[in-house]
Amino acid sequence: MNFIDLFAGAGGLSEGFIRQGFEPVAHIEMDAYAAQTLKTRAAYHYLKKNGRLDVYHRYLENLISRDELYQEVDSKVLKTVLNREISNQSIDELFQTIDESLENKENSAVDVLIGGPPCQAYSLVGRARDPYNKEHDPRNYLYQQYVKFLEKYKPKLFVFENVPGILTAGKGMLFEDVKRIMDEAGYNIEARILDASMFGVLQKRRRVILIGWVKGTDFFYPEFGESNHKYLVSDILNDVPALQPGETKDYLYATPPSEYLTKYGIRSDDDILVQHISRVHNEHDRGIYRLAIDKWDIEKKRLKYTDIPEENRTHKNITAFLDRFKVVAMDLNYSHTMVAHIAKDGHYYIHPDIKQLRSLSVREAARIQSFPDNFFFEGPRTATFTQIGNAVPPLMAEKIAEKIKQMLENKLDRQIELSF
Repeated sequence: MNFIDLFAGAGGLSEGFIRQGFEPVAHIEMDAYAAQTLKTRAAYHYLKKNGRLDVYHRYLENLISRDELYQEVDSKVLKTVLNREISNQSIDELFQTIDESLENKENSAVDVLIGGPPCQAYSLVGRARDPYNKEHDPRNYLYQQYVKFLEKYKPKLFVFENVPGILTAGKGMLFEDVKRIMDEAGYNIEARILDASMFGVLQKRRRVILIGWVKGTDFFYPEFGESNHKYLVSDILNDVPALQPGETKDYLYATPPSEYLTKYGIRSDDDILVQHISRVHNEHDRGIYRLAIDKWDIEKKRLKYTDIPEENRTHKNITAFLDRFKVVAMDLNYSHTMVAHIAKDGHYYIHPDIKQLRSLSVREAARIQSFPDNFFFEGPRTATFTQIGNAVPPLMAEKIAEKIKQMLENKLDRQIELSF
């Protein structure tokens, strides 16, 4: 079963589909660092499939270069990653490249289309800051490019992911247009707000998951059961070495993996700890981090900006965004939502250990998003945080892919029965 991933980012959504046996025809992503991450992940899957993960591990340990890693991979695999913007100017060329790739496949159909246009234009925070409600933001209309792929490749099903703000942007008119053009393209659709915590992700993260299927088929929007569990955020933080601001401690874990890490495939026996990197913090911010951790540890309350002594405040605004400093509490079942703002300063993602007084490392942030430890993010630290914050959690993606796969296989089974 083949799929195309549009606006692919670092590949969180794609990762879930690959785990369920889907084959990528193309990942299209305009950000150069994210596209590089997709290539490196494609190399990982190729080498794993061919029993050569030792090559990938040498790359993680800085024993070979990225170019040397790629030389060990079939070039057709790397060419599935298209580092291009999707626009009126590029779309014909993208179609041509994808068509050429499909010609070389045993199955030349695109079974599933996945992806979600950049979501900043629809976000509630973004619209609150824009007096025109981002009415003229071109990112509001990237869904039209998505629909062009539906019309061109006619996949049996598609998955369109976005933030809840897409439902109410432009007083709901924007989403009405999304539904209208998808209907005209020949698809029934249903949209629901799903929380990543339903799927085993230790994070509260609400997203719109729109699923569409070809009219006249008996596909439907699947039901996803709740993932009730006993795990805590500490289960994804306690096995990595302690860090001070600006430190990196890679390769060796501090303790054996927790049950959660093993059960959900985030850490396996042959993994190497990489990208356990902390940003630098000044002493002023670390002092506020101490206040925030104490507030949580002693009172189980979040620090408000007005709780900070006036002489230590750097913002005059004491009426809005009062929770700009927030501890990732390890004694809860779920973290708060991981967003791309973590690339800016880390104040919203303070590590809970008062002996460390820092924000989360790259690897810790990736784990909260349910990325496995063998997933390497390319680019400087800021770029890696951005990729992580923008991603669809792979565990969530895998459960969605599993339901999509079941529907496609059931349809195939029925066709075989009818042929007899």
